[in-house]
Amino acid sequence: MNSHQKAELRQYEARGQAVQEKNPGTAAALGLLPGGGSFYGREYGLGVANLLFWPLSILWDPVSGHEAAEAINYYATKEQVRENREKELSALDTNLQSGQIDVAQYALEKRKIDQKYDLN
Repeated sequence: MNSHQKAELRQYEARGQAVQEKNPGTAAALGLLPGGGSFYGREYGLGVANLLFWPLSILWDPVSGHEAAEAINYYATKEQVRENREKELSALDTNLQSGQIDVAQYALEKRKIDQKYDLN
């Protein structure tokens, strides 16, 4: 992950919107085992390479496992946030079409949804 993605994940975590599919600490700990961090982080090719270069791979596999787990969490979070936003916007559209809210209420609620999911 690049620095922008890491910062974005930290913002989602601060807002309570982050998804933790993989535990970065567990990935780092498993990195002490032959290829464990990479396999846990779904980087199977790197896991095989680390298995072959064990015990030398102990120097980098905990870090690569940690990074892989964070990347998995980042992309899972992005997808969850996108799905939640789409679901809320769809419900809002339905309310407008059914006449439960007027255009002014729609605009206000849409702005709230946009603020909830935009990090800028």
